[in-house]
Amino acid sequence: MFRLLTFAPFYMHQFGLIGRTLSHSFSQTYFTQKFDSLGLTEHAYELFELASINELPALLAAHPQLVGLNVTVPYKESVTIYLDELAPSASRVGAVNVIERRPDGSLLGHNTDVVGFRESLRRFFPAGPGSRALVLGNGGAAKAVVVALNDLGIAHWTVSRDPMGWGLTYDELTPQLIAGHQLIINATPLGTHPLTDQCPQLPYEALSAHHYLYDLVYNPSETLFMQRGQTAGAQTKNGFEMLQLQAEAAWDIWNGRA
Repeated sequence: MFRLLTFAPFYMHQFGLIGRTLSHSFSQTYFTQKFDSLGLTEHAYELFELASINELPALLAAHPQLVGLNVTVPYKESVTIYLDELAPSASRVGAVNVIERRPDGSLLGHNTDVVGFRESLRRFFPAGPGSRALVLGNGGAAKAVVVALNDLGIAHWTVSRDPMGWGLTYDELTPQLIAGHQLIINATPLGTHPLTDQCPQLPYEALSAHHYLYDLVYNPSETLFMQRGQTAGAQTKNGFEMLQLQAEAAWDIWNGRA
C-alpha cells in the first residue's frame, strides 16, 4: 500500500511526488515555498512512497484532488503503462517525470528532465567541437541526459553495470578513456542521502583540471563523486539547479502554460 509521508488536510489543488524512497527529496519543500510565495493557500504538495508502481491507480482513486505528480526513481519508465498518453517530450526520452491529470481524469506523461538538465549544463560546461561525455547509468534519468546531449551536439557513451549489448561497462573505463572524455555525468542514485559514502566506480586518479563532473544527485549538495573530482582539480556541479528548472517546467504544464 502506498505511504503518505506527511499528513495533509483536504486541498482543492493537490500535487505530489511518487517514488520508492523519498526521504532525500527537496521537491515538497520547493513547491510548498512556491505556493506560500504566491499565496496559493488551497495548494499542497505531498510525498507518496509506492512499494510498487502498481499502487498508482489506488493512489489516484484515494486522492481525486490530485492534479499533478512528479515521478522519481525507480518508476520513470515503468509508470508509462498506467498513462493514457505520452507528450512528445516523454515519447522522445522513453521516460516520464511529470504526470498531468486532465479534467476528464486521463493521465498525460511529460518529461521535463531534458530541459532541466540541458539548460543547467549550458551554464556549466563550455561545450565545443570535439566535446565528449560519459553518462553513468541507464535508467530514466540517464535517458533524459542522453537526449539533452544529443540536442547540444555532445558525443557520448553510456556506462552501466549491464550495458545489454550497447554502451560501456565500468570495467572498461580506463585512464585513457577517462582522459578523452571531458564531461562525466552521474545519472545514478549513488551517493544520495543517506548512502553518502557511495560513488560510481571510476579511475578517479585519471581526472584532471580539464574535467567537468555533473552529478544529478543534489542531496547531499556535495557528493563523494564530486569530492573526488575536486581533489583531482575538476570542476563540479550538483543537480539542484536541474531540479529547479524541471520543477518550473512542470509547474507550467500543470497550469496550462506549456
